Amino acid sequence: MRRVEHVMGFPVSVRIDDEGFPEAPVDALFAWLREVDARFSPFRPDSEVSRLDRGEVRDPSPALREVLDLCEEYRIATGGAFDVRLPGRGLDPCAVVKGWSVQKGAELLSAAGARRFCLNAGGDVIASGGPWRVGVRHPEHADRLCAVLDLTDRAVATSARYERGDHILDARTGRPATGLLSVTVVAPALTEADTVATAAFALGAQGVEWAAARERCEVFAVDADRRVLRSPGFPVAGAGSAAA
Repeated sequence: MRRVEHVMGFPVSVRIDDEGFPEAPVDALFAWLREVDARFSPFRPDSEVSRLDRGEVRDPSPALREVLDLCEEYRIATGGAFDVRLPGRGLDPCAVVKGWSVQKGAELLSAAGARRFCLNAGGDVIASGGPWRVGVRHPEHADRLCAVLDLTDRAVATSARYERGDHILDARTGRPATGLLSVTVVAPALTEADTVATAAFALGAQGVEWAAARERCEVFAVDADRRVLRSPGFPVAGAGSAAA
């Protein structure tokens, strides 16, 4: 089974290789992602996030509290470089919401009996079963890959400047993060992979070492000098364990 829909501002595709898998859980996956977009988007004035930011919500829902707790965890862990509350911008938890919501969507599929599937949300991937081959886009050449991964029951996310320009800020300075062209993180869950990748990018050059020190995370990055940095366990297809 294969399906693609545009949700939360990016394409989400799912491929399920289990024979005879029903449509209903896939319908539930996309319904969940549409619900998340309606509730958590800072670009919708009627969303819970927007209403909380305006002071109209005193008691956030359990789901929003979970997201905000994750945001605070990473703000502290990065010494303030990652922060979803920036002056002049208001509350914007999208850096956490994307990975968190897609991971929960994958868990819906698993609970319904899916064993081998690939869920791709705007380039961030959850690979269940496997092995799956996943390409990492070159940060400067859209038609090239800088790595190919072998993934089994893991998630991978990349933060870079090539799609949206300098959209990731170092909250300590309020300026666009510099020092990295791209950073890719592999972790057991997309919640962690996506947020760690964004936080590492916000930290700049020191973000690679910071991300690699996170438990269960492996990192591949290209810095501003175009050097490739890779943690020893990064699952590059056909590569040995030595870091580049």
